[in-house]
Amino acid sequence: MAQVKTTAVVASQEKIADDIYSMWIEAGEIAEKCVPGQFISVYTKDKSRLLPRPISICEADKASGKLRIVYRVVGGGTEEFSGYRAGDTIEIMGPLGNGFPLGEKSAFLIGGGIGIPPMLELAKALKAKGVSQITAVLGYRDQLFLNEEFQAYADVYVATEDGSVGTKGNVLDAIRANGLKADVIYACGPTPMLRALKAYAQENHMECWLSLEEKMACGIGACLACVCKSKEVDSHSHVHNKRICKDGPVFAAEEVEL
Repeated sequence: MAQVKTTAVVASQEKIADDIYSMWIEAGEIAEKCVPGQFISVYTKDKSRLLPRPISICEADKASGKLRIVYRVVGGGTEEFSGYRAGDTIEIMGPLGNGFPLGEKSAFLIGGGIGIPPMLELAKALKAKGVSQITAVLGYRDQLFLNEEFQAYADVYVATEDGSVGTKGNVLDAIRANGLKADVIYACGPTPMLRALKAYAQENHMECWLSLEEKMACGIGACLACVCKSKEVDSHSHVHNKRICKDGPVFAAEEVEL
């Protein structure tokens, strides 16, 4: 699937939690082509920042040609994006990477922190495909976001580190505390969470798909800045590496070493 680089237009933006912003972008062809789990590269207007910021696609409205990103402000680039308003232009490239394979089995959709947004489009896609049991397990430090939007597509369970909402602890604590079951895991979040889910899936003989978070540079697989260890030898670099931006960000759990 060829990626498109374009100057898009911001349709709307709002702050939905501390340092968390939701932006809808009029993105035409990118919105029409993308699948759950893919991302876009977003370029800043500050030319001193040469590299784009990779941001997961949270939702895509193919009929209107709009896509949504939900991101955390962590530096100068994302701080610039947070100041954009409806009508502003934004340079983006996408859709990038490989998304989640859509199966028909009962599914856990597990998101941790800023790994939660891409799971929303996946929940919509699985619901549209007719998957009858979709369980979203969302892990937060404290402040919640997007959890209510998942309720239209999935049964929602929440874990918070401080125990202020839902289960105190992490997503696996929530799964165990509520006696939850599913046939396949789809997950996105920090590496310790993904490592624990990979082990849980192996113990329970479950299919497991992981979307890896990593700092990226080019976003198209050329620079090898975002590699992870893999079981198989990569045909591009000829070592036990996978390029997260190009070969992923979604991998079968057994493909990668975490």
